[in-house]
Amino acid sequence: MKKPYEWDQYSDQPYPLKDKAYKKMMRKRELNSLLKTVVISLFVLPLSLLMLPFVKRKLVNSREFFCMGADFQREPEQTLDLIEDLGVERILLRLKLWELESLDTLHTFITTSQARRQKKITLKILQDREHVEDLELLERDLRTLFSTLQESVDLFEIGTTINRAKWGFFSIDEYIQFYQVAYKLQQEEFPAIKLIGSGVIDFEYHFTSHTLFNLHNYRYDGVGALLYVDRRGAPENTQMGFGTSDKIALLSTMVWLSPKTKHKLHITETNWPISNTVPYAPTSEYECVSEDLYTDYMLRYHYLAFASQQVDTLSWHQLIAPGYGLIDNREGLRKRSAYQAYKVMFHFLKDAKFLRLDIKRDYYILQCLVNSELLQIHWSLRETTLQKESNFEVYDHLGENIEKDTLNIGSCPIYIIIKQEA
Repeated sequence: MKKPYEWDQYSDQPYPLKDKAYKKMMRKRELNSLLKTVVISLFVLPLSLLMLPFVKRKLVNSREFFCMGADFQREPEQTLDLIEDLGVERILLRLKLWELESLDTLHTFITTSQARRQKKITLKILQDREHVEDLELLERDLRTLFSTLQESVDLFEIGTTINRAKWGFFSIDEYIQFYQVAYKLQQEEFPAIKLIGSGVIDFEYHFTSHTLFNLHNYRYDGVGALLYVDRRGAPENTQMGFGTSDKIALLSTMVWLSPKTKHKLHITETNWPISNTVPYAPTSEYECVSEDLYTDYMLRYHYLAFASQQVDTLSWHQLIAPGYGLIDNREGLRKRSAYQAYKVMFHFLKDAKFLRLDIKRDYYILQCLVNSELLQIHWSLRETTLQKESNFEVYDHLGENIEKDTLNIGSCPIYIIIKQEA
C-alpha cells in the first residue's frame, strides 16, 4: 500500500495511521464533505426512524443468505474442501487493488470452486490510497478486473470500510468519486455485472446516509455494510438503544428510502475477535471473547439477521484466521467448535421458511417451517430450563441429539423439531 499506509499481515487489515500531521491535513482538506455528511444525516436519520414501522419484510432465499468469507491465497486446496464440507453456496472473497498480480490466482480459485459445485461469488475490492487519488489507475485496474471476472462473480463490492482513514478514504465525497469510476464502467462497458457499495463499518449510519442520499449520478445494485457489533458484547446488547435487530431494521429502511439503490442489503463482514490470539486479533484483548462465546454470538447474530427478513446475504469473516476465524491455522488447521456449529446451522436453516421470532424476558424462540415441520431455535440471556415434550426432537448447536427430559436453555442455542403426533 502507498505510504503512509501499511498492511498488517496478522489481522488482515491496515495498521492505524501513524502520521498524525498527514491525517489532520487530509481531514481539514475534506471538511466540506464532512459537513455535508452531518447535514444529510440530520435529515435522513430522523426520517428513517419515522418510516421504520412501514418497511415490509422481504422473502429472503435462505440458502443464499449464508455466505462464508474466505482467503483464496490461504490454504487454497483445503479452503475449497472446507467450503464444500460446510455446504454453503455463496462465498465472499477479497482482492487488493495494489496486488492485482494475484488476479489470475483468484480466477483459478473461483473457477475451481464453481467446477466442484456452482457457487455464487461476492468479491470485495479493497482500495489503497493510490487508487483513491489516481482515478485513471483505478479505471484501468477495474476494467482489467471486470473483464476477467465478469462471467464468474455475482456481486462486486466496490470499496470497503470507507469511514476509517486507515483504509484510504478521508471523506464520503472521496468514496463517491471512487465508486463512480466503477459505475461508469458498468454502464458503458459491463452492463451485466452487479455493483454493491457504501461499505460503511459499524453503526455509523451518518456516513451511510451520505452514500445513499446525494445529487451525484450513480446507483447501487444493493448496499453492502460491515455491521460489526462486537464492541457491545452479545449481539442482543444495545448501542444507543439499538440492538442488532434494530440496527438492521434502520439500515434496511434507509436502503428502502434511497433513490440510489435496489432494495437489497448485504452484510459483507462481521465477526467477534477471539481471546489470546494476539497479534492476530483485529482488536484489543478487551473486545475479545472465548471460543465458546464466539460460537454462541456467531449463531445468534445469524438468527437475528435471518429473522429480520431484510438481509439478503450475511458473510461471516471468515473461514480460516487465527484471530477471528472458524479455523485456527497457526499449527496446522484446527477447527474451532464454531466450524461445526456453522455447519449445523446451515443444515437446519438452508431450506427454512421464516415464521416469527418470539422474545419474552430475554428468552428467544426463532420459528421456521422446514420441509413441512416446525423448527424452533431456543436461546436465553438468562439460564433457564424447558420441559421436553413427547413430540420434541432436540439437537444441540453441534448437531448432537439431546435425550434429557429437562432442557437447559442459555447462551448456546438448541434446535427443536416439533413432530406431528400420530
